[in-house]
Amino acid sequence: MHKAYASNSPVWLKVIQWLGVMALLTVVAMGIWAVLSGDNASTTSLKWFQFIQTLGTFFLPPLVCAWLWSEKPIEWLHLKNRNPLWLYGGTMLLMVIAIPGINLLADWNSRLVLPECMSGLEAWLKAQEEAAAALTERFLSGTSIGVLLVNIGLMALLPAMAEELTFRGVVQGLLSGSNTKSHIAVWVTAILFSAIHMQFYGFIPRMLLGALFGYALLWTGSLWVPITMHFTNNLIAVVGYWIVYNKGINPETIDAFGTGSTAWVGGLSLVLTAVGVYFFWRLSRQISSASSRISAGN
Repeated sequence: MHKAYASNSPVWLKVIQWLGVMALLTVVAMGIWAVLSGDNASTTSLKWFQFIQTLGTFFLPPLVCAWLWSEKPIEWLHLKNRNPLWLYGGTMLLMVIAIPGINLLADWNSRLVLPECMSGLEAWLKAQEEAAAALTERFLSGTSIGVLLVNIGLMALLPAMAEELTFRGVVQGLLSGSNTKSHIAVWVTAILFSAIHMQFYGFIPRMLLGALFGYALLWTGSLWVPITMHFTNNLIAVVGYWIVYNKGINPETIDAFGTGSTAWVGGLSLVLTAVGVYFFWRLSRQISSASSRISAGN
């Protein structure tokens, strides 16, 4: 056990410490990438950029801060597993069921039109959305097994772990540790989680996903549950793109499932997801009660 040097810092100071560590490690990561890549703008170079930037901005800062703030950093980040394996399987199934509903919500979100006075902002937002979509397709294009495995690690596993450590681990943890009620902490974190992606036309479904991940942590007490859910959501997209590229299908068909002529699937998905979330909450409460009784008996 080590000494937590900043354990007694107030929440506002911990926020400053976290942002400082994040800024420092991001600069270091960008410096490393600049040295390694030079002027190379190939897809491989950009993937290295994504890897190094994700480590420096989202993955390492929570680990450093938890070490500074707690004598038991793993427990502070809720990385102790107290849940049965079948719960993880259930949450993965829930994310699969939710995909058409997420697509439907994204389709509704994309139809939002800003007032005329904000036409300049709207044009910028659309340009950002198109640029992000083009970069994502560039990353995910490829038909080999090697490309698939790299993309699973880079676009599914690493972001799931890094973003959950940052948002549910640090942000929600700090907000919950203040005078903020747990539900407010979940939703504020979800809003920040969606906003940081800078994709306005996917803001609503991403915010709702963030809230679901937040409640998964709140109900189970383990960050591994939202990490699993986040990873599953990303994995479906990565594998889906790989399949359509192998079959020569238009990649837009992935995001279109659950919209248009298949909107009924999206609606059914939303209903089944809501039912699944309810049972997830009930089962989590039962597991938590059983764990408490076992602990009390010991």
